[in-house]
Amino acid sequence: MTIKMIASDMDGTFLTANDTYSQGRFERILDNLKARDMRFIAASGRQVKNLQELFEPTISKGYEIDYVGSNGAMVATHEEQLYSVHLSPEQLHKVIDWNAKNPDSAENIIIMTGDKATYVSNHATGPVAKMVFQFYPNVKQVEKLMTVDDHILEITFVWPNDEVQQHVSELREIFGDELHATGSGFGSVDVLGKGVDKAAGLQVLQDYYNVLDREVMTFGDNGNDLEMLQKYEHGYVMPNADNFMLEVIQKKALNTNVNDGVLETIENYLSI
Repeated sequence: MTIKMIASDMDGTFLTANDTYSQGRFERILDNLKARDMRFIAASGRQVKNLQELFEPTISKGYEIDYVGSNGAMVATHEEQLYSVHLSPEQLHKVIDWNAKNPDSAENIIIMTGDKATYVSNHATGPVAKMVFQFYPNVKQVEKLMTVDDHILEITFVWPNDEVQQHVSELREIFGDELHATGSGFGSVDVLGKGVDKAAGLQVLQDYYNVLDREVMTFGDNGNDLEMLQKYEHGYVMPNADNFMLEVIQKKALNTNVNDGVLETIENYLSI
């Protein structure tokens, strides 16, 4: 069996902390991947632009990284955008109306990820606003989200508690197959278009590079990684993941994210 594509989630998985990664160690792995005609994909809830900025120190040296951004709503190679799925205006209205009528949403924050920018209410302040500016590129604070003139890839709700799976279940029950809701850590729930998830995004790159499912290795730690960990035989959950993930995914990475668990597992596979 030969792996041709390695995809990793970022926060809680690939990144150690504060948007950092072991650059030298990662670049040595990328050298090995290139020699073996293997690709590395950053698969994240973050936008592609944010991921490109994150890896700029490595990319600037000529290394190639591909992207599944916004939880699968946008897919790009190191050279070009291949795919994107947007929410329709009707879907946006439905989701925001649901949120307005939900008693549990009184204190949450709504973030809309668009092609041009990221939009958040100008009422967002403090730690939540700081988090938005850290994880999203080109953030604009607006008075009314529905007046934004942009194509929206996803809506993110950030609740001031950890009851993410409860909200995910409720959204899935209400919207069924029309939309896809998933938890992505930090108390947030992402709402995407129908059939949009990281596994679907990876399939776009598989088709582009002619890679089979059995030739894909994935790493993740949260609910938005579940589809890409379950789909592939070589799907690894991080030891630091929440219990519900550890119960569902059998294969474990060799170490936690803060101890370079993804890199260690790849090195073990490649016998580096």
